[in-house]
Amino acid sequence: MANALVNRAATVNQSTNFFRASFSFLRNLSTATPTKDPSTESSADGPKKPKRKKKKNLFEVAQFLPNWGLGYHMAKTHWANVSYEITKINLYKDGRHGKAWGLAYRDGLPIAEAPKKISGVHKRCWKYIANLKKPEGSVDQIKKAEESTPNPDVQAA
Repeated sequence: MANALVNRAATVNQSTNFFRASFSFLRNLSTATPTKDPSTESSADGPKKPKRKKKKNLFEVAQFLPNWGLGYHMAKTHWANVSYEITKINLYKDGRHGKAWGLAYRDGLPIAEAPKKISGVHKRCWKYIANLKKPEGSVDQIKKAEESTPNPDVQAA
Protein backbone atom coordinates (compact mmCIF):
# COMPACT_ATOMS: atom_id res chain seq x y z
CA MET A 1 0.00 0.00 0.00
CA ALA A 2 2.80 2.39 0.85
CA ASN A 3 4.46 1.52 -2.41
CA ALA A 4 1.28 2.41 -4.35
CA LEU A 5 1.05 5.77 -2.61
CA VAL A 6 4.67 6.58 -3.49
CA ASN A 7 4.14 5.63 -7.14
CA ARG A 8 0.97 7.75 -7.29
CA ALA A 9 2.71 10.75 -5.74
CA ALA A 10 5.57 10.39 -8.21
CA THR A 11 3.23 10.48 -11.24
CA VAL A 12 1.34 13.50 -9.90
CA ASN A 13 4.66 15.26 -9.26
CA GLN A 14 5.87 14.47 -12.80
CA SER A 15 2.67 15.78 -14.40
CA THR A 16 2.76 19.04 -12.40
CA ASN A 17 6.41 19.53 -13.36
CA PHE A 18 5.47 19.00 -17.00
CA PHE A 19 2.70 21.65 -16.82
CA ARG A 20 4.97 24.10 -15.00
CA ALA A 21 7.64 23.70 -17.64
CA SER A 22 5.17 24.16 -20.51
CA PHE A 23 3.57 27.25 -18.93
CA SER A 24 7.00 28.70 -18.24
CA PHE A 25 7.99 28.12 -21.86
CA LEU A 26 4.81 29.79 -23.15
CA ARG A 27 5.25 32.75 -20.79
CA ASN A 28 8.82 33.29 -21.94
CA LEU A 29 7.79 32.93 -25.55
CA SER A 30 5.03 35.57 -25.34
CA THR A 31 7.06 38.16 -23.41
CA ALA A 32 10.26 37.80 -25.40
CA THR A 33 11.06 40.80 -27.57
CA PRO A 34 11.47 39.96 -31.22
CA THR A 35 14.95 40.58 -32.49
CA LYS A 36 15.27 41.84 -36.04
CA ASP A 37 18.03 40.49 -38.16
CA PRO A 38 19.60 43.35 -40.15
CA SER A 39 20.04 41.04 -43.15
CA THR A 40 16.29 40.34 -43.32
CA GLU A 41 15.29 44.01 -42.94
CA SER A 42 14.39 45.31 -46.38
CA SER A 43 14.56 48.77 -47.84
CA ALA A 44 10.78 48.65 -48.36
CA ASP A 45 10.38 49.65 -44.73
CA GLY A 46 12.55 52.63 -45.54
CA PRO A 47 13.83 55.16 -43.05
CA LYS A 48 11.56 56.10 -40.20
CA LYS A 49 9.29 58.99 -41.05
CA PRO A 50 9.31 61.86 -38.57
CA LYS A 51 6.14 62.43 -36.65
CA ARG A 52 3.77 64.98 -38.11
CA LYS A 53 4.04 68.33 -36.35
CA LYS A 54 0.84 69.16 -34.50
CA LYS A 55 -0.62 72.44 -35.70
CA LYS A 56 -1.61 75.09 -33.17
CA ASN A 57 -4.82 76.89 -32.35
CA LEU A 58 -4.88 80.68 -31.98
CA PHE A 59 -4.13 80.66 -28.25
CA GLU A 60 -1.16 78.30 -28.58
CA VAL A 61 0.30 80.68 -31.18
CA ALA A 62 -0.47 83.79 -29.12
CA GLN A 63 1.02 82.52 -25.84
CA PHE A 64 4.57 83.06 -27.09
CA LEU A 65 3.93 86.62 -28.28
CA PRO A 66 4.22 89.61 -25.95
CA ASN A 67 0.97 90.44 -24.13
CA TRP A 68 -0.69 87.29 -25.52
CA GLY A 69 -0.57 88.62 -29.06
CA LEU A 70 -2.58 91.79 -28.61
CA GLY A 71 -1.85 94.05 -31.57
CA TYR A 72 -0.26 91.26 -33.62
CA HIS A 73 -1.61 89.81 -36.86
CA MET A 74 -2.64 86.16 -37.11
CA ALA A 75 -4.32 84.18 -39.84
CA LYS A 76 -5.42 80.68 -40.66
CA THR A 77 -2.88 78.82 -42.77
CA HIS A 78 -5.22 78.40 -45.73
CA TRP A 79 -6.24 82.08 -45.90
CA ALA A 80 -4.65 84.21 -48.60
CA ASN A 81 -4.13 87.94 -47.87
CA VAL A 82 -6.57 87.87 -44.92
CA SER A 83 -5.61 88.26 -41.26
CA TYR A 84 -6.85 89.47 -37.90
CA GLU A 85 -5.18 92.04 -35.68
CA ILE A 86 -5.91 90.73 -32.18
CA THR A 87 -7.59 93.36 -29.98
CA LYS A 88 -8.98 91.30 -27.08
CA ILE A 89 -8.47 87.80 -25.70
CA ASN A 90 -10.70 86.14 -23.12
CA LEU A 91 -8.61 83.19 -21.95
CA TYR A 92 -9.88 80.16 -20.04
CA LYS A 93 -7.93 78.69 -17.11
CA ASP A 94 -6.10 76.02 -19.09
CA GLY A 95 -4.48 78.63 -21.36
CA ARG A 96 -5.35 76.80 -24.59
CA HIS A 97 -9.00 77.77 -24.98
CA GLY A 98 -11.02 80.95 -24.88
CA LYS A 99 -12.48 83.68 -27.06
CA ALA A 100 -10.78 86.31 -29.18
CA TRP A 101 -11.74 89.52 -30.94
CA GLY A 102 -9.90 91.41 -33.63
CA LEU A 103 -9.91 93.69 -36.64
CA ALA A 104 -10.15 91.88 -39.95
CA TYR A 105 -7.59 92.86 -42.60
CA ARG A 106 -7.55 92.08 -46.32
CA ASP A 107 -4.45 92.90 -48.35
CA GLY A 108 -3.16 94.94 -45.40
CA LEU A 109 -6.24 97.21 -45.21
CA PRO A 110 -8.85 96.92 -42.47
CA ILE A 111 -12.16 95.52 -43.66
CA ALA A 112 -14.24 96.97 -40.80
CA GLU A 113 -13.83 99.73 -38.25
CA ALA A 114 -14.98 97.80 -35.17
CA PRO A 115 -13.44 94.57 -33.85
CA LYS A 116 -15.48 91.41 -34.22
CA LYS A 117 -15.39 88.03 -32.54
CA ILE A 118 -13.00 85.69 -34.35
CA SER A 119 -14.54 82.38 -35.32
CA GLY A 120 -12.62 79.12 -35.40
CA VAL A 121 -10.05 80.06 -32.75
CA HIS A 122 -9.88 76.46 -31.46
CA LYS A 123 -9.16 74.95 -34.86
CA ARG A 124 -5.57 73.85 -35.33
CA CYS A 125 -4.58 75.93 -38.33
CA TRP A 126 -3.37 79.32 -37.02
CA LYS A 127 -0.12 81.09 -37.81
CA TYR A 128 1.53 84.36 -36.82
CA ILE A 129 2.02 86.91 -39.60
CA ALA A 130 5.45 88.33 -38.77
CA ASN A 131 5.93 91.21 -41.16
CA LEU A 132 2.58 92.59 -42.18
CA LYS A 133 3.23 96.18 -43.13
CA LYS A 134 0.40 98.63 -43.57
CA PRO A 135 0.40 100.23 -47.03
CA GLU A 136 0.58 103.98 -47.34
CA GLY A 137 -3.15 104.36 -47.93
CA SER A 138 -4.23 102.69 -44.69
CA VAL A 139 -7.23 103.94 -42.76
CA ASP A 140 -5.13 104.98 -39.72
CA GLN A 141 -2.90 107.23 -41.79
CA ILE A 142 -5.87 108.74 -43.61
CA LYS A 143 -7.53 109.54 -40.27
CA LYS A 144 -4.35 111.20 -38.97
CA ALA A 145 -4.08 113.25 -42.14
CA GLU A 146 -7.70 114.41 -41.85
CA GLU A 147 -7.22 115.45 -38.22
CA SER A 148 -4.07 117.44 -38.93
CA THR A 149 -5.40 119.36 -41.94
CA PRO A 150 -7.88 122.12 -41.12
CA ASN A 151 -11.33 121.91 -42.65
CA PRO A 152 -11.88 124.75 -45.23
CA ASP A 153 -15.55 125.16 -44.18
CA VAL A 154 -14.50 125.95 -40.61
CA GLN A 155 -11.97 128.58 -41.69
CA ALA A 156 -14.44 130.40 -43.97
CA ALA A 157 -16.98 130.90 -41.21
